[in-house]
Amino acid sequence: MDEFGAVTSLAASQHGVVSRDQARSCGLTDRAIDRLVRSRRWAKVRPNVYRLDPGPLPLAARVKAVQLVLGPRAVAVGPTAARLWGMQGPMPGPGYEHVHVSAPGRGSAASAGVRRHGWDVPAGETTVRGGLRLTTPGRTVRDTVLLTDRYTAVSVADSALNLGLVDPGDLPELAAANAGRLGARRSRGWWAQADGRAESTFETRLRLVLADRGLAPQELQYPVFTAAGELAGRADLAWPDHGVVAEADGAGPHTLPQALFSDRERHNRMAAAPGRLVLLRFTWSDLRHPDQIAEMVRAALTAPEAEEVRTPGPRT
Repeated sequence: MDEFGAVTSLAASQHGVVSRDQARSCGLTDRAIDRLVRSRRWAKVRPNVYRLDPGPLPLAARVKAVQLVLGPRAVAVGPTAARLWGMQGPMPGPGYEHVHVSAPGRGSAASAGVRRHGWDVPAGETTVRGGLRLTTPGRTVRDTVLLTDRYTAVSVADSALNLGLVDPGDLPELAAANAGRLGARRSRGWWAQADGRAESTFETRLRLVLADRGLAPQELQYPVFTAAGELAGRADLAWPDHGVVAEADGAGPHTLPQALFSDRERHNRMAAAPGRLVLLRFTWSDLRHPDQIAEMVRAALTAPEAEEVRTPGPRT
Protein backbone atom coordinates (compact mmCIF):
# COMPACT_ATOMS: atom_id res chain seq x y z
CA MET A 1 0.00 0.00 0.00
CA ASP A 2 1.41 3.44 -0.98
CA GLU A 3 1.47 6.41 1.36
CA PHE A 4 -1.80 7.86 0.00
CA GLY A 5 -3.56 4.55 0.44
CA ALA A 6 -2.23 4.28 3.99
CA VAL A 7 -3.47 7.76 4.89
CA THR A 8 -6.85 7.11 3.30
CA SER A 9 -7.22 3.87 5.23
CA LEU A 10 -6.25 5.56 8.49
CA ALA A 11 -8.68 8.44 7.92
CA ALA A 12 -11.47 5.97 7.18
CA SER A 13 -10.94 4.49 10.64
CA GLN A 14 -11.09 7.99 12.17
CA HIS A 15 -14.35 9.26 10.74
CA GLY A 16 -12.60 10.82 7.76
CA VAL A 17 -9.98 12.98 9.51
CA VAL A 18 -6.24 12.67 9.97
CA SER A 19 -3.51 14.74 11.62
CA ARG A 20 -0.37 16.04 9.97
CA ASP A 21 1.78 13.84 12.23
CA GLN A 22 -0.25 10.79 11.23
CA ALA A 23 0.08 11.65 7.56
CA ARG A 24 3.83 11.99 7.99
CA SER A 25 4.00 8.61 9.70
CA CYS A 26 2.29 7.13 6.63
CA GLY A 27 5.06 8.56 4.43
CA LEU A 28 3.68 11.88 3.21
CA THR A 29 5.95 14.91 3.31
CA ASP A 30 4.92 18.34 4.56
CA ARG A 31 5.16 19.59 0.97
CA ALA A 32 2.77 16.89 -0.22
CA ILE A 33 0.33 17.64 2.60
CA ASP A 34 0.40 21.39 1.85
CA ARG A 35 -0.16 20.67 -1.83
CA LEU A 36 -3.23 18.55 -1.01
CA VAL A 37 -4.63 21.38 1.10
CA ARG A 38 -3.94 24.05 -1.54
CA SER A 39 -5.62 21.95 -4.19
CA ARG A 40 -8.61 21.54 -1.85
CA ARG A 41 -8.38 17.80 -1.95
CA TRP A 42 -7.92 18.05 1.80
CA ALA A 43 -9.60 20.63 4.05
CA LYS A 44 -8.24 21.89 7.34
CA VAL A 45 -10.72 21.38 10.19
CA ARG A 46 -8.36 22.06 13.12
CA PRO A 47 -4.73 23.15 13.33
CA ASN A 48 -2.79 20.37 11.59
CA VAL A 49 -5.91 18.20 11.27
CA TYR A 50 -7.57 17.61 7.91
CA ARG A 51 -10.59 15.89 6.42
CA LEU A 52 -10.16 13.88 3.28
CA ASP A 53 -13.74 13.89 2.04
CA PRO A 54 -15.78 16.97 1.10
CA GLY A 55 -19.14 17.79 2.61
CA PRO A 56 -20.48 18.58 6.07
CA LEU A 57 -18.44 17.22 8.95
CA PRO A 58 -20.49 14.91 11.19
CA LEU A 59 -20.25 15.12 14.97
CA ALA A 60 -18.00 12.06 15.29
CA ALA A 61 -15.48 13.56 12.86
CA ARG A 62 -15.48 16.89 14.69
CA VAL A 63 -14.91 15.14 18.00
CA LYS A 64 -12.07 13.08 16.56
CA ALA A 65 -10.44 16.21 15.13
CA VAL A 66 -10.53 17.91 18.54
CA GLN A 67 -9.08 14.83 20.21
CA LEU A 68 -6.25 14.69 17.66
CA VAL A 69 -5.36 18.26 18.65
CA LEU A 70 -5.73 17.92 22.42
CA GLY A 71 -4.13 14.52 22.77
CA PRO A 72 -4.96 11.04 24.07
CA ARG A 73 -6.46 12.24 27.37
CA ALA A 74 -9.15 14.37 25.73
CA VAL A 75 -12.61 12.90 26.45
CA ALA A 76 -15.96 13.87 24.93
CA VAL A 77 -18.35 14.79 27.76
CA GLY A 78 -21.82 16.17 28.48
CA PRO A 79 -24.18 16.88 25.57
CA THR A 80 -21.56 15.78 23.02
CA ALA A 81 -21.13 12.40 24.68
CA ALA A 82 -24.91 12.11 24.99
CA ARG A 83 -25.31 12.54 21.23
CA LEU A 84 -22.54 10.04 20.55
CA TRP A 85 -24.38 7.49 22.71
CA GLY A 86 -27.56 8.17 20.75
CA MET A 87 -29.38 9.80 23.66
CA GLN A 88 -32.15 12.21 22.73
CA GLY A 89 -32.48 15.55 24.44
CA PRO A 90 -29.97 18.13 23.14
CA MET A 91 -31.79 20.39 20.69
CA PRO A 92 -30.45 22.34 17.69
CA GLY A 93 -29.78 25.94 18.57
CA PRO A 94 -26.98 28.15 19.92
CA GLY A 95 -24.12 25.96 21.09
CA TYR A 96 -25.66 22.73 19.80
CA GLU A 97 -22.70 21.97 17.52
CA HIS A 98 -20.07 22.78 20.14
CA VAL A 99 -17.82 19.89 21.07
CA HIS A 100 -17.80 19.43 24.84
CA VAL A 101 -14.52 17.90 25.92
CA SER A 102 -12.54 17.44 29.10
CA ALA A 103 -8.78 17.58 28.68
CA PRO A 104 -5.85 18.36 30.97
CA GLY A 105 -3.68 21.41 30.54
CA ARG A 106 -4.35 24.66 28.76
CA GLY A 107 -4.33 25.82 25.19
CA SER A 108 -6.45 27.52 22.57
CA ALA A 109 -5.53 25.34 19.61
CA ALA A 110 -8.95 23.71 19.60
CA SER A 111 -10.99 26.53 21.11
CA ALA A 112 -13.21 27.48 18.16
CA GLY A 113 -16.50 25.65 18.54
CA VAL A 114 -15.21 23.77 21.58
CA ARG A 115 -16.27 23.94 25.22
CA ARG A 116 -13.36 22.67 27.25
CA HIS A 117 -14.05 21.50 30.78
CA GLY A 118 -11.40 21.00 33.45
CA TRP A 119 -13.13 18.07 35.07
CA ASP A 120 -11.39 15.11 36.60
CA VAL A 121 -12.79 12.14 34.68
CA PRO A 122 -11.42 8.91 36.16
CA ALA A 123 -10.54 6.02 33.89
CA GLY A 124 -13.51 4.05 35.20
CA GLU A 125 -15.87 6.70 33.81
CA THR A 126 -14.42 6.75 30.29
CA THR A 127 -14.69 4.32 27.43
CA VAL A 128 -14.03 4.08 23.69
CA ARG A 129 -16.93 3.94 21.23
CA GLY A 130 -16.42 4.06 17.50
CA GLY A 131 -12.80 5.02 18.02
CA LEU A 132 -13.76 8.02 20.17
CA ARG A 133 -12.97 8.56 23.83
CA LEU A 134 -16.09 9.54 25.75
CA THR A 135 -17.63 9.28 29.17
CA THR A 136 -19.66 6.27 30.23
CA PRO A 137 -23.46 6.63 30.00
CA GLY A 138 -23.93 7.36 33.72
CA ARG A 139 -21.20 9.98 33.81
CA THR A 140 -22.53 11.43 30.55
CA VAL A 141 -25.98 11.92 32.04
CA ARG A 142 -24.77 13.53 35.26
CA ASP A 143 -22.47 15.92 33.37
CA THR A 144 -25.23 16.85 30.94
CA VAL A 145 -27.63 17.58 33.79
CA LEU A 146 -25.18 20.20 35.08
CA LEU A 147 -24.70 21.89 31.72
CA THR A 148 -28.24 22.14 30.35
CA ASP A 149 -31.74 23.28 31.21
CA ARG A 150 -34.30 21.08 32.94
CA TYR A 151 -36.12 20.03 29.77
CA THR A 152 -32.92 18.88 28.11
CA ALA A 153 -31.58 17.23 31.25
CA VAL A 154 -34.71 15.19 31.94
CA SER A 155 -34.97 14.28 28.24
CA VAL A 156 -31.41 12.94 28.26
CA ALA A 157 -32.05 10.97 31.45
CA ASP A 158 -35.30 9.59 29.99
CA SER A 159 -33.51 8.56 26.81
CA ALA A 160 -30.62 6.90 28.66
CA LEU A 161 -33.14 4.88 30.67
CA ASN A 162 -35.22 4.01 27.60
CA LEU A 163 -32.13 2.82 25.70
CA GLY A 164 -31.03 0.69 28.64
CA LEU A 165 -27.79 2.65 28.97
CA VAL A 166 -28.63 3.54 32.58
CA ASP A 167 -30.66 1.60 35.12
CA PRO A 168 -33.37 3.39 37.15
CA GLY A 169 -31.66 2.22 40.32
CA ASP A 170 -28.53 4.12 39.28
CA LEU A 171 -30.19 7.55 39.37
CA PRO A 172 -29.90 8.26 43.12
CA GLU A 173 -26.21 7.35 43.03
CA LEU A 174 -25.61 9.54 39.97
CA ALA A 175 -27.39 12.45 41.63
CA ALA A 176 -25.33 11.99 44.80
CA ALA A 177 -22.11 11.90 42.76
CA ASN A 178 -22.87 15.41 41.50
CA ALA A 179 -22.98 16.87 45.02
CA GLY A 180 -20.80 19.93 45.33
CA ARG A 181 -20.43 20.47 41.59
CA LEU A 182 -21.54 23.69 39.95
CA GLY A 183 -25.19 23.30 38.97
CA ALA A 184 -25.88 20.35 41.26
CA ARG A 185 -28.18 22.29 43.58
CA ARG A 186 -30.49 23.65 40.87
CA SER A 187 -30.72 20.23 39.18
CA ARG A 188 -31.22 18.15 42.34
CA GLY A 189 -34.98 17.75 41.84
CA TRP A 190 -34.73 16.87 38.15
CA TRP A 191 -33.53 13.32 38.74
CA ALA A 192 -36.84 12.21 40.24
CA GLN A 193 -38.65 13.44 37.11
CA ALA A 194 -36.87 10.98 34.78
CA ASP A 195 -39.01 8.22 33.28
CA GLY A 196 -37.61 5.63 30.89
CA ARG A 197 -41.00 4.96 29.33
CA ALA A 198 -40.72 8.18 27.32
CA GLU A 199 -39.71 7.34 23.76
CA SER A 200 -38.74 10.82 22.57
CA THR A 201 -37.65 14.17 23.89
CA PHE A 202 -40.94 15.60 22.61
CA GLU A 203 -42.85 13.20 24.86
CA THR A 204 -40.66 14.22 27.78
CA ARG A 205 -41.13 17.93 27.16
CA LEU A 206 -44.87 17.54 26.75
CA ARG A 207 -45.05 15.57 29.99
CA LEU A 208 -43.11 18.25 31.88
CA VAL A 209 -45.24 21.05 30.49
CA LEU A 210 -48.35 19.31 31.78
CA ALA A 211 -46.83 18.26 35.11
CA ASP A 212 -45.81 21.86 35.78
CA ARG A 213 -49.46 22.84 35.42
CA GLY A 214 -50.84 20.15 37.68
CA LEU A 215 -51.83 17.85 34.81
CA ALA A 216 -49.21 15.12 35.02
CA PRO A 217 -50.31 12.05 33.03
CA GLN A 218 -51.33 9.00 35.02
CA GLU A 219 -49.66 6.62 32.55
CA LEU A 220 -47.10 6.62 29.75
CA GLN A 221 -47.20 4.26 26.75
CA TYR A 222 -50.70 3.29 27.81
CA PRO A 223 -52.14 0.28 25.95
CA VAL A 224 -55.49 0.85 24.26
CA PHE A 225 -57.52 -2.15 23.08
CA THR A 226 -60.22 -2.69 20.49
CA ALA A 227 -63.62 -4.18 21.31
CA ALA A 228 -62.17 -7.54 20.25
CA GLY A 229 -59.44 -7.22 22.86
CA GLU A 230 -56.67 -6.59 20.34
CA LEU A 231 -54.05 -3.92 20.95
CA ALA A 232 -55.06 -0.80 19.03
CA GLY A 233 -51.93 1.09 20.01
CA ARG A 234 -50.06 2.63 22.90
CA ALA A 235 -50.80 6.22 23.78
CA ASP A 236 -47.79 8.37 24.68
CA LEU A 237 -49.58 9.99 27.64
CA ALA A 238 -52.81 8.90 29.27
CA TRP A 239 -55.31 9.73 31.99
CA PRO A 240 -57.20 6.40 32.10
CA ASP A 241 -59.48 7.51 34.92
CA HIS A 242 -60.89 10.15 32.57
CA GLY A 243 -60.68 8.25 29.28
CA VAL A 244 -58.22 10.76 27.83
CA VAL A 245 -55.00 10.02 25.95
CA ALA A 246 -52.52 12.26 24.15
CA GLU A 247 -50.10 11.64 21.32
CA ALA A 248 -46.86 13.53 20.69
CA ASP A 249 -46.59 13.77 16.91
CA GLY A 250 -42.88 14.42 16.49
CA ALA A 251 -40.86 15.43 13.47
CA GLY A 252 -38.26 13.42 11.59
CA PRO A 253 -39.24 9.87 10.61
CA HIS A 254 -42.84 10.43 11.69
CA THR A 255 -43.32 13.00 8.92
CA LEU A 256 -42.54 10.49 6.19
CA PRO A 257 -45.60 9.31 4.20
CA GLN A 258 -45.55 5.72 5.44
CA ALA A 259 -45.05 6.80 9.04
CA LEU A 260 -47.86 9.35 8.74
CA PHE A 261 -50.17 6.65 7.39
CA SER A 262 -49.22 4.25 10.19
CA ASP A 263 -49.66 6.92 12.86
CA ARG A 264 -53.05 7.97 11.50
CA GLU A 265 -54.19 4.36 11.34
CA ARG A 266 -53.07 3.77 14.93
CA HIS A 267 -54.72 6.98 16.12
CA ASN A 268 -57.96 6.04 14.43
CA ARG A 269 -57.94 2.63 16.07
CA MET A 270 -57.39 4.19 19.48
CA ALA A 271 -60.06 6.83 18.95
CA ALA A 272 -62.53 4.09 18.00
CA ALA A 273 -61.74 2.01 21.10
CA PRO A 274 -64.59 1.25 23.52
CA GLY A 275 -65.39 3.78 26.20
CA ARG A 276 -65.59 6.93 24.05
CA LEU A 277 -61.86 7.54 24.41
CA VAL A 278 -60.79 11.16 23.88
CA LEU A 279 -57.62 11.38 21.78
CA LEU A 280 -55.58 14.60 21.80
CA ARG A 281 -52.70 15.16 19.39
CA PHE A 282 -49.90 17.68 19.78
CA THR A 283 -47.01 18.73 17.54
CA TRP A 284 -43.69 20.41 18.22
CA SER A 285 -45.14 23.80 17.34
CA ASP A 286 -47.66 23.40 20.16
CA LEU A 287 -44.81 23.54 22.67
CA ARG A 288 -44.52 27.24 21.89
CA HIS A 289 -47.89 27.65 23.62
CA PRO A 290 -47.69 25.53 26.77
CA ASP A 291 -50.67 27.17 28.42
CA GLN A 292 -52.85 26.30 25.43
CA ILE A 293 -51.72 22.67 25.71
CA ALA A 294 -52.73 22.67 29.34
CA GLU A 295 -56.11 24.26 28.55
CA MET A 296 -56.89 21.55 25.99
CA VAL A 297 -55.97 18.73 28.36
CA ARG A 298 -57.81 20.29 31.28
CA ALA A 299 -60.92 20.76 29.15
CA ALA A 300 -60.81 17.12 28.09
CA LEU A 301 -60.34 15.92 31.67
CA THR A 302 -63.15 18.05 33.07
CA ALA A 303 -65.69 17.56 30.28
CA PRO A 304 -69.09 16.34 31.59
CA GLU A 305 -68.67 12.93 29.98
CA ALA A 306 -65.27 12.59 31.69
CA GLU A 307 -66.86 12.57 35.12
CA GLU A 308 -67.54 8.86 34.72
CA VAL A 309 -64.55 6.56 34.96
CA ARG A 310 -63.95 4.89 31.63
CA THR A 311 -61.88 1.86 30.85
CA PRO A 312 -60.62 1.75 27.22
CA GLY A 313 -59.80 -1.95 27.53
CA PRO A 314 -57.75 -4.47 29.46
CA ARG A 315 -54.22 -3.52 30.41
CA THR A 316 -51.11 -5.57 29.88
